[in-house]
Amino acid sequence: MSLMLKLLLSTLIVSSCLEANTNADMEAFLKKSFSANPNILKLDVKVHKKIKLDQVDGWSAFIVNVDANVKDKQGSRDINQKMIWFSNGTTISPDLIDLKTGKSLKDSVSPSFESSHYKKQNLIYGNADATHRVAIFSDPLCPFCRDFVPKAIEYMKKSPKKFALYYYHFPLESLHPAALTLVKAATAAELKGEKDVVLKLYKVEVDARERDESKILAAFNKSLKTNITLQDIKSKSVVQHYTSDMKIASELMVNGTPTVFFDDKIDKTKAKYQKVK
Repeated sequence: MSLMLKLLLSTLIVSSCLEANTNADMEAFLKKSFSANPNILKLDVKVHKKIKLDQVDGWSAFIVNVDANVKDKQGSRDINQKMIWFSNGTTISPDLIDLKTGKSLKDSVSPSFESSHYKKQNLIYGNADATHRVAIFSDPLCPFCRDFVPKAIEYMKKSPKKFALYYYHFPLESLHPAALTLVKAATAAELKGEKDVVLKLYKVEVDARERDESKILAAFNKSLKTNITLQDIKSKSVVQHYTSDMKIASELMVNGTPTVFFDDKIDKTKAKYQKVK
């Protein structure tokens, strides 16, 4: 559960009364509910998109963008993220579950990739005008990613006319602190002209809980036979690339790894690329 959702649920009883089903009413209701939490210092709520649900009569999904400044141990920090809420005009809920399939209806209204999200710096294999576009968000120290990502990349890189493969760094720092330094090192290596960096990244052996950047870089350089320094990973270009990846992940509501998008839509199966003839 995201921090913002935790903060909201501490003050909001889900399935609450909502007088209308407009963007303005949703924004006003959520802002009022958020503002009741004393840990939220500043807040802006804006409906990004309203989507009428085909599965449930009278219900709509609202993709909501939340900008907030919240208290933390260091003082405060800014949070920007998208959330999905459902309403039928009289009731609001953070989720709706299909009784037949047991699946969340959030899957059907998740944000789609936009053309601005497909950045040249993220295209690691294939032609930009390939038949299909595949985007992967991954943490190189996530056990599931280490099994899935290299195989998926090896499969798609063989067909550059079929697949334009885009890769976005999404280190889960709270689970794997070492991943943050690793992905920045990988970006620095790419900027220096190293080839196949992402594939090689998944072969680096380092304790996921390690926080010493020097030790993490030593493991990275040993595995890739590079000489990336602390100064390299703190360069403006590396920070910009990392910030861009995280911003795109936030806009698309990516919250786990690996997350895969196939032709602009989230692919929960992570296997649609294998069905391409």
